[in-house]
Amino acid sequence: MTVIAIDGPAASGKGTLARKLAAHFDYAHLDTGALYRAVGLSVLRAGGRTDNEADAVAAAGKVAEVDLTDPELRTESTGAAASKVAAIPAVRQILLDYQRDFAAHPPGGKAGAVLDGRDIGTVICPEADHKIFITADVETRAKRRFLEIFGEDGAPDEYEIILAELRERDERDMNRSAAPLKPAEDAHLLDTTNSDIEAVFQKALSLING
Repeated sequence: MTVIAIDGPAASGKGTLARKLAAHFDYAHLDTGALYRAVGLSVLRAGGRTDNEADAVAAAGKVAEVDLTDPELRTESTGAAASKVAAIPAVRQILLDYQRDFAAHPPGGKAGAVLDGRDIGTVICPEADHKIFITADVETRAKRRFLEIFGEDGAPDEYEIILAELRERDERDMNRSAAPLKPAEDAHLLDTTNSDIEAVFQKALSLING
């Protein structure tokens, strides 16, 4: 069973890379961030507070009931909610077993799994066969997210809002007490600031194939 761990901050390209690697190797793929987004969205829809442990834990206990393809999971407001619930240790513990079971027993009888998130190589799958940490400067990541949401027609103030939100999320993710965002000591670092996804994909393949 082969496990590939892809970590990195928001809008770094880790999800796109993970999907391409999963397709290339015919492995199962899990966007672990979607689990936290599902918890955050559930809290918001229930009228709760994303920084309240009881509200977040209740939502985490029902994460299997959430449709992980719901388009609302991809909004910036849901992303911000996910970052807040992810800082709660009890929520992380509830989702830990789900993620580890996915890696150990990939659905569909697949021969391997690719998991992307913020603590895959450090906490979820520290024994992963391959670990890659994707990063890019925050301005580049904000521009990517801006183009993804608004295309070329977005207003400058919308870019500034996204940039501020990403900086806030980076600060929260890197400084939280529970599984802070950081590269595993044995992870390969890939900076995507000046690279397109195909170049990053080819570099990742070369690292994995050795």
